[in-house]
Amino acid sequence: MAGGGDRASATDLRSAGSPATDPGSSAQVARYVAIITDGNGRWARARGVSVNEGHSAGADTVKARLRDAAELGIKELTVYSFSTENWSRPAEEVQGLMEMFSQRIASETPELHEEGVRMRFIGRREGVDAKLLEQMRGAEELTGGNERITLFVAFNYGGRAEIVDAARRFAGGDEEAFRQCLYAPEMHDPDLIIRTSGERRLSNYLLWQSAYAELVFRDELWPDFTREALEESLGEFAERRRRFGGR
Repeated sequence: MAGGGDRASATDLRSAGSPATDPGSSAQVARYVAIITDGNGRWARARGVSVNEGHSAGADTVKARLRDAAELGIKELTVYSFSTENWSRPAEEVQGLMEMFSQRIASETPELHEEGVRMRFIGRREGVDAKLLEQMRGAEELTGGNERITLFVAFNYGGRAEIVDAARRFAGGDEEAFRQCLYAPEMHDPDLIIRTSGERRLSNYLLWQSAYAELVFRDELWPDFTREALEESLGEFAERRRRFGGR
């Protein structure tokens, strides 16, 4: 998937079992985490390589941090791989991204399936190449019964677009009824949203779901986001007090 730079092999998910915190600890644990995987282009420019090499490095980091997330007790990881606004990027970059997505889905889905990963793609399907859509559906079908961790890939995704699309389907009712019209009604609201690269905004990401999410902003470019950086982000979350409007 798009997104990473820690390319060393990680522990197989099936052997992972360490909880996010000591079961006896009173610290809160982030089970549902979303990441804005920002900085692939800047990472590439700083090294004098093509932007698509940066995206490839980013994809490596997604895979590595996915494995770390499972070891750390995270049950759902959502990554922002391609937004509805990203179509405005140079055609060569977009074409390279589409080719990389296709190659990664083909090569990595069997491996992730063996490791117990459930894959879900959220976003608009209109405008996406038919072959890529078929690969996405195939990955979802193959991994649909897995329970180790769910990887939600936000692809051709925009938070406003999701709300508009849900509103078109909404027949009335309460918030839970509206949630059923979202791209992935089964997705939990994220406990924590992490953004890399030093930017401090949501950039149209999970606008409905992020209402009470804690936010952590990191200075690393996404390909440089290590396991240690993930653990520090989870640690910062654990130290916060979530009130959900109460006292």
